Amino acid sequence: MAQRPPLFDELQQLATEQRNPRSMQIDTASVPTILDIMNAEDHLVAEAVGTQLTWIGEAVDIIVHAFRNGGRLFYAGAGTSGRLGILDASECPPTFGSDPEMVQGLIAGGLPAVFQAQEGAEDHEEHGATALDEAGVRAGDVVCGIAASRRTPFVIGAVKHARTLGCKTLFVTCTPREAFNIDVDVAICPVVGPEVIMGSTRMKSGTAQKLVLNMLTTASMIRMGKVYENMMVDLQMTNAKLVERSKRTVMTVTGVAYDEATQILDAAGGHVKTALVMHLAGISREEAANRLEKASGFVRPAIEDQAYTPA
Repeated sequence: MAQRPPLFDELQQLATEQRNPRSMQIDTASVPTILDIMNAEDHLVAEAVGTQLTWIGEAVDIIVHAFRNGGRLFYAGAGTSGRLGILDASECPPTFGSDPEMVQGLIAGGLPAVFQAQEGAEDHEEHGATALDEAGVRAGDVVCGIAASRRTPFVIGAVKHARTLGCKTLFVTCTPREAFNIDVDVAICPVVGPEVIMGSTRMKSGTAQKLVLNMLTTASMIRMGKVYENMMVDLQMTNAKLVERSKRTVMTVTGVAYDEATQILDAAGGHVKTALVMHLAGISREEAANRLEKASGFVRPAIEDQAYTPA
């Protein structure tokens, strides 16, 4: 009789590899029933993420501290988890006007794995360490491992190596906190329960991870002054949609008409933040830039010409 490898027994114990009793009949269910089952399971995801807000908040504080001191955020994942990290990182520059270096995603198997599964790429811890070195990760950066099962060797290797480099480390996983045994600064553990299809962690687990990553970068960027009220004001006017969104933001905040909003943005070099401070405070572009610097990039205190250091 063949001896079972340790991995077999490990997988049997993982929360992400259990069978879901609520979907046992899904193989012969009608399409409406399949969709009802999936939708009901998806409703559990936000609740699971809600149990982790304390730890997500701690992670945001770590990220913001790094950003303010020239550090960067790196996601490290494999498969779906890796793609989610790359997705979140790639959306930060157009949304928040951040430097593309500020948030980066690393995936087992490299660029080809973004578009097509690279089987086996995740199975080596040393590849995770190498990926960090190739990306130039250094002390002061933050490395966030993403692995639904928490056992992915590539991710574990990246996080371990990050600690030796002097980085703060985070980990997003969908396994219970009591089963988490990796040395990191903050673990975020939304337990979503068994997937509709056993082991298919692109489903509820992937959705939970996406929600957590949204929170990490959005809350961090808000704390970096990238938002005014609830509007993006550091976005880059890199396509037609963003150009028009910029004009609409200026119109919404200031009450001016379309043509005047266009003129204000032109005078501000296309920068929404600067345009708002210029117009609302009645000052020049140079003075608006000075005020924004004094206010740590936050629009409200810049309008009032106040220094501001977020708590």
